[in-house]
Amino acid sequence: MRRLFGSVRSRATLGATLVVAIALIAAGTAVTLSLRSNLSGQASTQAERSARSVAADLAGGQSYDQVSLDDDDRPVQVVDQAGTLVAASEDLERISGTGVGAVRPQPPAAGVGDDDDDDKEGDDESLEPGEIGEETAFSEGSATIDGDTEDYRFAAVTVEVQNKGTLTVYAGAPLAAEQSAVRTALTVMLIGFPLLLAVVAVVTWRVTRRALRPVEGIRSEMAAITASEDLARRVPVPDTHDEVAGLARTTNETLAALEASVERQRRFVADASHELRSPIASLRTQLEVGAAHPELLDLAGAVEDTVRLQRLAADLLLLARLDAGERPADTPFDLGAVVREEAAGRAGVTVDAPAVEVTGSRGQLARVLANLLDNARRHAGEQVSVRVRRDGVWAVAEVADDGAGVPADQRERIFERFVRLDDARTRDDGGAGLGLAIARDVAVRHGGTLTVREAPEGGALFELRLPGAP
Repeated sequence: MRRLFGSVRSRATLGATLVVAIALIAAGTAVTLSLRSNLSGQASTQAERSARSVAADLAGGQSYDQVSLDDDDRPVQVVDQAGTLVAASEDLERISGTGVGAVRPQPPAAGVGDDDDDDKEGDDESLEPGEIGEETAFSEGSATIDGDTEDYRFAAVTVEVQNKGTLTVYAGAPLAAEQSAVRTALTVMLIGFPLLLAVVAVVTWRVTRRALRPVEGIRSEMAAITASEDLARRVPVPDTHDEVAGLARTTNETLAALEASVERQRRFVADASHELRSPIASLRTQLEVGAAHPELLDLAGAVEDTVRLQRLAADLLLLARLDAGERPADTPFDLGAVVREEAAGRAGVTVDAPAVEVTGSRGQLARVLANLLDNARRHAGEQVSVRVRRDGVWAVAEVADDGAGVPADQRERIFERFVRLDDARTRDDGGAGLGLAIARDVAVRHGGTLTVREAPEGGALFELRLPGAP
């Protein structure tokens, strides 16, 4: 049961059916009440018309036996002030709902009909002889006429009759039409509503199944991708323009990004292993030679390989922290001071670095500037220049050299990991190709940019832009 109603199709079908059921019940109740009210109003009108017709005859001076009380076989009672039944329908056998249960007329009570002031003071409505009261009282009850018992709507009208006093005329109109119409409506609802709900449930089930069919295709393909670990596969995109198609496209974009990330990590591991192999192999060879022939040990080369290995390990650790989403600090500091510190002691470097305050990780940005200076010094002919300035809300640091520059079609590629344009160089001179990649990653995580263009001296100009501190 839990599995059945745990599916989207089942919940959608159940929800749609419940909503339609509530709407049908509300509509059916409103229709039934409206139908009953209208038919009850019609019965009230008919009963009042009959009562006023009898009252008019009495007001006109007709005697009780001359008044027509048997039209349409409707129950009629005429009651005097004392509550005595003075006239009634001929075939009336039983009646309820009028307050007078008698069905056979009785002689008027003694004194009834005297037109003294005392009697008139007790009346709710002072009427002149021959006058019919304007107000009509209604009630419901039943009556048996000539053996047939039915429910009726009764109307009560008062009339003042000369020498008879105030009489009350009760006339009934049958409620059979109302009851029959209500029963018919209820029967139709009891039969039609379940059939309509069944249709709604079946249609919703089929429509939902058709709508969710692409989702099942996406799910099955994702399960297959997970099982095969083949990130090159893609989920099917339905030929629609709805949310399911959007989900499929977003899923494929996520798979493409994941595939690129995994491929990038794969290349990173392979390149890192390759880069580490050379200094480790060289260091091992030198140590083995030194162990066998101490006089041949190249101590300076071993130290150089160790330092290079240490730097490469530090670069790899920093990249790993950046890839893990390490957030930079939010500490304000002077970018110009950092530039001056990193440029100090470097031959051939000119510095123009006034105080410009930024926020972030001082250590990481110092690493960026050191990498840019190392790269510029490696490719410069004679001179490297560093300039710090404020450009609106940005703090800008520019590192330029007078070397050969970077070809326009390679200016983005040099920021990729383990990429070097000087493949003919030795590894000792050319580096591992991680410095610029680290520099751009750090710049981006500080909300800035790192780009390269041609320097006025003809070489490369690297521009680091960072949000300035308020």
